[in-house]
Amino acid sequence: MIRFCDIVFSFIGLLLLLPVFIIVSLWIVIDNPGPVFYRQSRVGKDNRDFLLLKFRSMRIGADKMSLITVGDHDPRVTRAGFYIRKYKLDELPQLCNVLVGDMSLVGPRPEVRRYVDVYTPEQRRVLSVRPGITDYASIEYIDENTILAQAADPDKTYIEQIIPAKIALNMRYIEHQTLGEYFKIIFLTFANIIR
Repeated sequence: MIRFCDIVFSFIGLLLLLPVFIIVSLWIVIDNPGPVFYRQSRVGKDNRDFLLLKFRSMRIGADKMSLITVGDHDPRVTRAGFYIRKYKLDELPQLCNVLVGDMSLVGPRPEVRRYVDVYTPEQRRVLSVRPGITDYASIEYIDENTILAQAADPDKTYIEQIIPAKIALNMRYIEHQTLGEYFKIIFLTFANIIR
């Protein structure tokens, strides 16, 4: 039933948000010429890699410097990208990932292979479900960039503190993967963005 909801909601979402896609695409190109979309290899269900789709919010080649964004004013982020990220508009193209089955609307956020490789056997349980656009960890760590900006070693902080905390939150959904929890997380996500 969750997969059915994913297909229906992602299809309707893509249709309704088409004007937003056009406006954001133009904004990106005008602000910083280059591709509108950014594709990055992430690890999905059953430890399989897939290409995650996002609106590009950084300068071209920015991912060669670091895989994590630090602070609200990371110099790699474009002017348009700052607002696109702030209002989570960069995540909208992932509705395409949901439609084709790489992702779900709700589930653990997919990580890059580098960070999945440091998971413990217990933490790898998050790979037993489809990754999602939103989850309890996304809601709880909406200010993750600020936390990392204050860390002496952002990469170490991410691996040793944030990943374990996020996975613990992911387990709440994995262990109670019901339609009720699915809609609850979607509602909490919208409420958090509006707030």
